[in-house]
This record gives sequence, structure tokens and C-alpha cells, in this order.
Amino acid sequence: MVGIDIVKNQRIREAVERFGERFLRRIYTEKELAYCGGQQAYYECLSARWACKEAVLKAFYQSYGVLLKFSEIEVLGDRGRPARVNILKEGFDGVKVLVSLSHERDFSVAVAYLLKE
Repeated sequence: MVGIDIVKNQRIREAVERFGERFLRRIYTEKELAYCGGQQAYYECLSARWACKEAVLKAFYQSYGVLLKFSEIEVLGDRGRPARVNILKEGFDGVKVLVSLSHERDFSVAVAYLLKE
């Protein structure tokens, strides 16, 4: 199953500025915050992860009828390599999620593809 999402980077910036740590801790894991905190394009990094989480949510719902929480999806970066996704909800260890993320000045986009093993 496939999921896709696009988000305006300004939307995520405004949420961080308005709600601060409460927003960040509700949406992102410690590893995600550490990775994005080390990036020059901080808000774009957060936005790409938001889009990725939305894409994964859509693919999971279509495939399993399960609505994951953002906190149950962890998008890990590895500079110069494709992002990896960990599903932090029990019962989905055999599901491999392939993702592609991209961002530019105004928008971030992500595609997620689920492989059942």
C-alpha cells in the first residue's frame, strides 16, 4: 500500500513557534528531534518528517485499518542515505516501510510504501 503527503514548511514553523516543546514532544521522538536539531534546515527537516508520518499513517490505514499516532512512527535520518521508519506499535514488526522524503524552501513531501514480510 502507498501513502503520500505534502506540507507547507511555514505551517510546521508556526506550530513550533506557537506551541513549542509541547508540540515537538507530541509529534516527534527524541531521535527525530536530535537529528533535525543538527540540521541547518531545521524546520524543513521537521516538516519532511511530518509529511512522512502522514504518508505512513495513510498507507497503514489503507492496508490494516489501523490509525497510528504520530508518536508511534519514528523517521530516522542518515545523512546521504534514505530515511528509515520504525513503527513503535506492537504487532507490526514484520512490516517494512520504504519512504522517500524531500523538501525545498516552501514545501516538504513524502511517499511511504508498505511491504508485508
